[in-house]
Amino acid sequence: MKNPILILSFLFFWGCTNAQVKLDDFGRIVLNTYLPENTSIPNEAKSALINKLNQITSNNGIGGSVANPRFIISASANIGTKDIIAGPPQMIAQNIDLTLFVGDAISNTIFSNYTMSIKGVGTNENKAFIDAFKNINPQNKELKSFLEEGKKKIIDYYTTNCDFIIKEAQTLTKLGKYDEAIYRLSVVPDVCQDCYFKCLDTLESIYQQKIDSDCKVKLKEAKLAWTAAQNPTGAEKAGDILSTISPMATCQSEVTVFINSIDSKLKADEKAHWQFKMKQYADKIAAQKEQVRIAEEKSKRDDIYRENQSKRDVIAQEKQANRNLELDKLRVNAYREIAVEQAKNQPKTVTYNNIIWR
Repeated sequence: MKNPILILSFLFFWGCTNAQVKLDDFGRIVLNTYLPENTSIPNEAKSALINKLNQITSNNGIGGSVANPRFIISASANIGTKDIIAGPPQMIAQNIDLTLFVGDAISNTIFSNYTMSIKGVGTNENKAFIDAFKNINPQNKELKSFLEEGKKKIIDYYTTNCDFIIKEAQTLTKLGKYDEAIYRLSVVPDVCQDCYFKCLDTLESIYQQKIDSDCKVKLKEAKLAWTAAQNPTGAEKAGDILSTISPMATCQSEVTVFINSIDSKLKADEKAHWQFKMKQYADKIAAQKEQVRIAEEKSKRDDIYRENQSKRDVIAQEKQANRNLELDKLRVNAYREIAVEQAKNQPKTVTYNNIIWR
């Protein structure tokens, strides 16, 4: 195919490859399968091709996810020859040039392409297409090289645009859009190490701002609930609100003062349920602090282990020597839980511009 233009307009339905968003959808390179509505491939055969493309990406560890619809794998088919084989039944044999594309569907860029010749036979054109798509081998070496080239270009994208991604997240944070900012940073793959760790450090700051802001709002709501009814019912409402505040929020001292003020005003026979609820919250705080303590202890043991490694191994680990990787894991899970919810709330369609092979 010479100078191909692949029209990828205008709506990409997020549900076409994966209906769920999971924690492990973040931090990895994914390719979402997309075929334009106006393709010349018949509908039934189109579904077969989508399934085959999903199989190709899944087998190569880059299966699509609604978490990040930016990068896609798509295809365009040209019929080279079509022969009618006399029956009964009459059959159609088609030689097809199928060109696969990996690209950034937001910035109009194709990263890699690969054309394969396939042949299909069926009682009609639709079945001939389906037969041809079934013959595509997901383990084809040239196909793997095509995907690797696409992955490399995606890594290059994050490397080149890392500062812009971080600045965009910081702008969203200033607007109070913490979840959106966390989502934007969470989709950076961990294979892009420099950018990934820069984003992780920025995420720590944004996450803290989010839970601190959330704490102020919820503390105010809890105080209003208690002011409206200074009795066991009001205490329970306030307690329900307080129990959703992150244990790591910096306003914990204010929360403690408020909890003590409620406790002092409740009668002895009214305190049981309230104190049980607050004990649960205190246990939640203690459990999170214990997780952090365990992570820090493990990190210290890892540091000692690294000191005993050969000089070559120490150099290989130098970039991450100053990071507490166990704490990073705890933080990443917290960030990604927010990103998962944000991904679910993204628009159900994404507008893709025309992609032109450059």
